[in-house]
Amino acid sequence: MLKLDTVSRRFGNTIAVSDCTLTIPAGQMVGIIGRSGAGKSTLLRMINRLIDPSGGRIRFGEVEVSALKGSMLRSWQRDCAMIFQQFNLVPRIDVLTNVLLGRLNSRNTATSLLGMFTRKERAEALTALERLDIAEVALQRAGTLSGGQQQRVAIARALMQNPKMILADEPIASLDPRNAKIVMDSLKQINKSEGITVICNLHTLDTARAYCRRIIGMRGGHVVFDGSPEDLTTEVAQELYGADGLKDAFSESITSTSLPTGAPALARERANSVGPITEPIAAG
Repeated sequence: MLKLDTVSRRFGNTIAVSDCTLTIPAGQMVGIIGRSGAGKSTLLRMINRLIDPSGGRIRFGEVEVSALKGSMLRSWQRDCAMIFQQFNLVPRIDVLTNVLLGRLNSRNTATSLLGMFTRKERAEALTALERLDIAEVALQRAGTLSGGQQQRVAIARALMQNPKMILADEPIASLDPRNAKIVMDSLKQINKSEGITVICNLHTLDTARAYCRRIIGMRGGHVVFDGSPEDLTTEVAQELYGADGLKDAFSESITSTSLPTGAPALARERANSVGPITEPIAAG
């Protein structure tokens, strides 16, 4: 269970998140909605400890997340996988290796950077890609993929962390409706089949209603709504987005469906035979 107790974050004189108190039981799929600048991304980044709270406490089970340092903090960031709007892949290296980099926090960094992954780890990475129906691109450079494919690679990388929780920060904001649906279906399937807690920042109400049984609404750094999709009335939406922003909060509704399964056996055979990386890893 994740518990936030009066968590706040300030940037100078600006309060990004104010006195946020939430309890999220294990296995929930939660959507966080609100206008840009409402504090959604800041909230997720505090949970993952990419940024530190200015006040309050964050706990996961018996662990006080907000007090972790060093190796214990790295272990938490392995258990609490993060998926970003802009994918955060290394575009110049192949898809399979990008997925394998999900193991960085659970092994020696130097060996990971040199591409010294075991056959078992390669098989697990390819299984994650198969699950997301993109095993056939395992040996392509990540930068050659479409946005929807890159986001699925990012989800596969998160799965390689064997996380207890997945945080997705606007995972479909830069995707077309078809790819947005595929990505949201993938997250829903992971939540349902493995019971992993999934917390998504989402811009549109329709997506949150279609995929999340609990919706948290933020405005001006405050949690102003916490309930079911049925409780998210037009009046609540107007409070969250304001009359001028309400139109942008709606999009064409997307309905969850199952992803196709299976991938060519040749992709597995080739991926298992790939040697170490010879090109140094650098962002950009």
